[in-house]
Amino acid sequence: MKGIIALHTLLPFLLFSAILPLPFSAQPRNAKKPKTPYSDNNHHRLSSSAVFKLQGNVYPLGHYTVSLNIGYPPKLYDLDIDSGSDLTWVQCDAPCKGCTKPRDQLYKPNHNLVQCVDQLCSEVHLSMAYNCPSPDDPCDYEVEYADHGSSLGVLVRDYIPFQFTNGSVVRPRVAFGCGYDQKYSGSNSPPATSGVLGLGNGRASILSQLHSLGLIRNVVGHCLSAQGGGFLFFGDDFIPSSGIVWTSMLSSSSEKHYSSGPAELVFNGKATAVKGLELIFDSGSSYTYFNSQAYQAVVDLVTKDLKGKQLKRATDDPSLPICWKGAKSFESLSDVKKYFKPLALSFKKIMNLQMHLPPESYLIITVSTF
Repeated sequence: MKGIIALHTLLPFLLFSAILPLPFSAQPRNAKKPKTPYSDNNHHRLSSSAVFKLQGNVYPLGHYTVSLNIGYPPKLYDLDIDSGSDLTWVQCDAPCKGCTKPRDQLYKPNHNLVQCVDQLCSEVHLSMAYNCPSPDDPCDYEVEYADHGSSLGVLVRDYIPFQFTNGSVVRPRVAFGCGYDQKYSGSNSPPATSGVLGLGNGRASILSQLHSLGLIRNVVGHCLSAQGGGFLFFGDDFIPSSGIVWTSMLSSSSEKHYSSGPAELVFNGKATAVKGLELIFDSGSSYTYFNSQAYQAVVDLVTKDLKGKQLKRATDDPSLPICWKGAKSFESLSDVKKYFKPLALSFKKIMNLQMHLPPESYLIITVSTF
C-alpha cells in the first residue's frame, strides 16, 4: 500500500449577500404549534449566530452534511450543504419516487403547503414563467443541478428550531421543498442524505428568510477541516476582527451564485497567462473546477516545476488521472508539500486581493495497491 498524491482544489468560504425583506403567509390550519413562532427570547434579533457541526469530507465522500431539526415535534434530517443553489428541500412522503430514505424517515406534510400566490413561490420561479390557475393551488418546484440530478415537489412551510450562541432559541416558520420525485445522474450512487440545504443568495434560501424575519444578519460561513468535518454558521458573531481580507460579492439578477468577479492565476508568487477567470463559490461541488484551458495551464505549471524532483506520475486510479508517487509511501501532505509550489487567485477588482492556495489546498493523499 503506497500513498499517492492527486491534484485537486479546495477553497475556504465566507460570504455576505444583499437580501431584501420578504413577506410570509399565515400559520397552517389546525396546527398546534409553539405559542411564539419566532423565539423563546426576544432580545436576540440580529444579535447572534447559529452554529452547526458538519460531517463529511472532500475525498472520498465528496460532500459535507449538516443535521437540522424540522417540524413540530422536531425531527432530524441530514442535508447536503450547497451555496450554489437557493432552495432547501427534503425527501417527502407524498408518496416519494427516487427517495433513498426509509418511509419513516421522510418528511410528512401536514396542511402546511405554500400556495402558488405566495410571493416566495414567485421567487422560486423567478427565472421562468409560472402559471397559477387558482390561488389555492400549491406551489410546485423543480430544481436541477449541474450534474443533472434533480428534485421535483411542492413548497411547504414549517418550524425549524435554531439555538443561538447568545443562549436564545428561535423557532421560525420557513419555506422549503417537499421533494417527492428525485433523480440522480450518472453511475454515482444516490446520496445518503435526506436532501439539500440551499445557501444561495436568492430570497428562497433559508438564510434569506431568516434575515427577512430579523433573526440574523445576512452572513453565512463555513470552515471545513482537511481531515473531514467542520462547522457552518449563520450570522456574524464569528467574523475575526483581524487576520482576514474582504472582497464584495457581485450581485446579479439573472444568476444567484456567489461570485467576486474575474480572477487571475498566480503560481509561486508570479503572474501567469491565465486571466479573466469567472469563478463561483459552491459548497455543493466536491472539487473546484477550472475550464479546460485554465486547468491544463495549472497541470502544465505544476508538472514543469516537478522536473528533476523524485516524483513519478501514477496512473493506477482512473478517477484521479493527475497523480504522482514517490520512492516511499506518503503518510500526509506534509511529506510532499516541499515538492510543490503555492497557487493563488488574484482578484484585481479590489486592491489586488489574493486567495492563497498552498499545496495542502490543491492536493490530496490517496491510497493505491501496486
